[in-house]
Amino acid sequence: MGDVARFPRAGDDSPDTLWAVVATVGKTHRVAEVFANRIAALADKTWREQEVRAYEAFLRSSRQPVPHYSVAPIRRADLPRKWTPLPALGFLRGQFV
Repeated sequence: MGDVARFPRAGDDSPDTLWAVVATVGKTHRVAEVFANRIAALADKTWREQEVRAYEAFLRSSRQPVPHYSVAPIRRADLPRKWTPLPALGFLRGQFV
């Protein structure tokens, strides 16, 4: 009778939950990076947004899409098999990856 069940609270990091920084351009969404905790994901999101702001004029003048970033929980099974992290500005060789 003395046992207490612990239910996860919002913001708790369970071993099954990863936190993804998601890059969005138009209707296309790509997982940019994955972290074990939400705080690290938010820090990466902030860094990526700063990089985009710093290079926004260049991106627009070279007709590159400007990615927008968000943070969302993700399961390891939901990652594509050959997933690799995205660069900060969201594109390589002139293409949104």
